[in-house]
Amino acid sequence: MSIQIQDPELKEMFEHGVYFHGHLCPAMPLGLRAGLLARRKLGVERAKSKELMLLSETGTGHLMQCILDGLMMATGCTYGKGNCKKLNYNKMAFILINVVESKAVRIAIKPEFIKQALNSPFMQRRQQGIPPEMIEPEIAEAAINNVLSLPEENLFKVGDVYDYEFIYAQEGPPEFCKKCGEVVFGSKARVKKGEILCIPCSGYES
Repeated sequence: MSIQIQDPELKEMFEHGVYFHGHLCPAMPLGLRAGLLARRKLGVERAKSKELMLLSETGTGHLMQCILDGLMMATGCTYGKGNCKKLNYNKMAFILINVVESKAVRIAIKPEFIKQALNSPFMQRRQQGIPPEMIEPEIAEAAINNVLSLPEENLFKVGDVYDYEFIYAQEGPPEFCKKCGEVVFGSKARVKKGEILCIPCSGYES
């Protein structure tokens, strides 16, 4: 068995996505399709800078959280650019914001699909604690082909485009910690006994 992708953009993103993500699994390409759909709904290209903002409702340590890597690949929203934020709701949904036009769309993975996916051989092995890279390739490929071939309406609950004004926080100038000497940017500098410190050196939790 091999992975069948007809759409050239999706095919290219899948290849880059697997390299970035590190293993074959169905959740990453699910994120690719969801991100491309959100872009299409908003009528936007992949973000080159901060023209888009991604609010992912996923969390850490739950099944299918790999969707976020696919969302980042498809939308161009990344942690490095500062236009990706994880809301830690442990949900399979996200909001993509067109910052320039102040418009947004929310897309959720349909519960019916998730219930079906949880019963698949791939997810059964994951629930047994088997790492994704240790699952038989033919099982992983079957799960991926299922995600890639299903109609969008079987996978996604798509909300209406709505108004959403998003303004990026403006950080202050860089400071240098009096204790370790390292740079600390803007609002994360702390003052203790009259000295500028980074959070670790200050002893504060945040």
